[in-house]
Amino acid sequence: MAGVRRTDKRLWWLLGVAATVSVVWLLLTFWLVGYTLEADTRAVAWHLIGNSLVLVSLTWAIGMAAIAYGLKRWFDHWVTPSVQLAEEARVLLRTDVVRELRPKGNVETRDLAKLFNQLVAQREALRHEMDERVKEAAQNIEQERLRLAALMSELTQSVVVCNLDGRILLYNNRARMQFRAMSAAPRLADGAELIGIGRSIYTVFDRKLVVHALERVRQRLQRGAAQPVAQFVTTTKSGQLLRVQMAPVRAVQATEDNEAEGRLSGFVLMLENITRDLEQASERERLLMGLTEGSRAALANILMALEMLEYPDLKTPDRERFLGVVRAEVKAMSRRVKGLLDDTAASLTTRWPMEDMLGTDLTTAAVRRIEESLGLTVVEHISDAQLWLRIESYSILQALLYLAGRLQASFGVESVLLRLRPSAQGRQKAELDLAWTHAAGVTVEQVSGWDQQAMQTAQEVSSLSVQDVVERHAGAFWFEREQQGHGGCFRFLLPAVAAQEPSDSAAFVRNESRPEYYDFDLFRSTPASQALEDMPLTELAYTVFDTETTGLDPAQGDEIIQIGATRIFNGKLLKRECFDQLVDPGCIIPAASIPIHGITPDMVAGQPRITEVLPAFHAFAQDTVLVAHNAAFDMRFLQLKEQATGLMFDQPVLDTLLLSAVVHPNQDSHRLEAIAERFNVNVIGRHTAVGDAMVTAEVFLKLIPLLAEMGIQTLGQARAAAQQTYYARLKY
Repeated sequence: MAGVRRTDKRLWWLLGVAATVSVVWLLLTFWLVGYTLEADTRAVAWHLIGNSLVLVSLTWAIGMAAIAYGLKRWFDHWVTPSVQLAEEARVLLRTDVVRELRPKGNVETRDLAKLFNQLVAQREALRHEMDERVKEAAQNIEQERLRLAALMSELTQSVVVCNLDGRILLYNNRARMQFRAMSAAPRLADGAELIGIGRSIYTVFDRKLVVHALERVRQRLQRGAAQPVAQFVTTTKSGQLLRVQMAPVRAVQATEDNEAEGRLSGFVLMLENITRDLEQASERERLLMGLTEGSRAALANILMALEMLEYPDLKTPDRERFLGVVRAEVKAMSRRVKGLLDDTAASLTTRWPMEDMLGTDLTTAAVRRIEESLGLTVVEHISDAQLWLRIESYSILQALLYLAGRLQASFGVESVLLRLRPSAQGRQKAELDLAWTHAAGVTVEQVSGWDQQAMQTAQEVSSLSVQDVVERHAGAFWFEREQQGHGGCFRFLLPAVAAQEPSDSAAFVRNESRPEYYDFDLFRSTPASQALEDMPLTELAYTVFDTETTGLDPAQGDEIIQIGATRIFNGKLLKRECFDQLVDPGCIIPAASIPIHGITPDMVAGQPRITEVLPAFHAFAQDTVLVAHNAAFDMRFLQLKEQATGLMFDQPVLDTLLLSAVVHPNQDSHRLEAIAERFNVNVIGRHTAVGDAMVTAEVFLKLIPLLAEMGIQTLGQARAAAQQTYYARLKY
């Protein structure tokens, strides 16, 4: 059975006191016999005691047994029912559980239970009245939320809202379907490891891209832009190409923290899958190139015909007429080919999101990137502070960083100059120079081919080359020697746009015409800034999971046949974000276990093996605390697969069985059904992995306030308290 309960400790303590008193009494009797009687009487007394020693011992043992039985009956009748009543009453007091306490024990305790039930009934009546008033007062807010939900669900574009830590706090159904379609293994738990409330957006997108876009939005917001948005294109792990547009979520009230962040509390991402568009464009390009090559062949044939027509025996009028026709056709075909090539070049550039960017913002970002990454000294020279560019800034910064790194590694360049000015070729072009000095002997031959190679720096590798970036912008790139000194420069010819007039920032900030739905708690959460062990239990993210297995002994070959999990974030159970996956165990499922979990061999036939499922579950549980009932059993199955999968579940683990023993040490059972009954939690789908995970999650949420009442508020405190219970000694 369970470990020693506190009431049992009191009982054994009283028995010990009684035994000690009786022994002292016997010793005192012997002392009186030995030192208070006369010699003759003492001898007779000792003789009588010696003859009756067995009787005395037996009498003492019977007396002690009677005392123990009496104390046990007294405890069972008076003390234990009172303690159990107090524990059950604490559940009703500290949680939202509503049920009647069962009277037990003595008459007074029974009366107390009845009185407590009456108080609970009165409290529930008052709570119901208050809930009705709150419900009536919050009706308008609920209508706004329903409108938002309807709007989000009907949007044909995928929308994801994140806080500044990149944690997802809102997404629509379109985004849910799109993310799961992007999963590298969508058939595993429906791709549930990619998206969810509280999960990091950086599991899907490169952090550098998002941070760079966020910086661009912040710069525009600080300048008072009317639409401070940024765009970027990225490739997912499954090979999907996404165009992402970012818009800011402004803070409701300016504080010292968000003022430093440009008054941002988060950002909105609008996603568009352009993979199919790219494939179609690639097909069009293939046809276009075929047409182009065919036209060139036709031109060659016409030119050959011209040569034939120039034979001297051909009559002059005929020769002139044929030559005129051929020349006209050649000119017409040349115009068509040139037009097709121009259209192709235009389509290649419009595939990537170009945005209008102030030139000073680009050079400032480039200075910071080069100095931080390479340690070079960078000087800016801007001839026109109002020069605007139409560029894809992330790839331009990659190109500048790559070229600066090559100069440093190949020629020992220690400082560079970033020079931006309007181009002499026209107002629609700008020249961006990456120049250097004090590096003698740099020739065209030495830097030849740099623009054709894939860009690579110490931090990252890109599949693009500098020439790809230039072609993307319909620009040009070349190397020039400086007329004075021993330096040179790489020059980019980039598209420029007319200067943009900034809008009134005050009007933008105070604009009330745009509805705001940003009253979410997650905007204020920054779990990355706090130590996990010191985090309050109410602020952590949890993955509550359960496994169904072929048997109870993983060391002897029993295997997992189902994994089910759900998530808790910000104190809320996210029932729709589930991981539910059957597993082919690769062995026989014992017939005796099928009635328990209901999983037959036909159900797991064709399902993925555990080596395929665990990576998806590992991603689903990433950055969360694991929670399970009798977690030692489930964790043992996972640990035995670490070598086969190369994955380690090294997150902190909480066990609802141990936590129940901490909160209710005097209860007779800590089985999941018994705990659920105490907390009035409906048990649905028992002995299915996801069903047990749901029940465990609801039980865990009921335990948190009871732990807090005992002074157990942080993760570290909960783990330490759980390890002190009897159940923590069980091993599998």
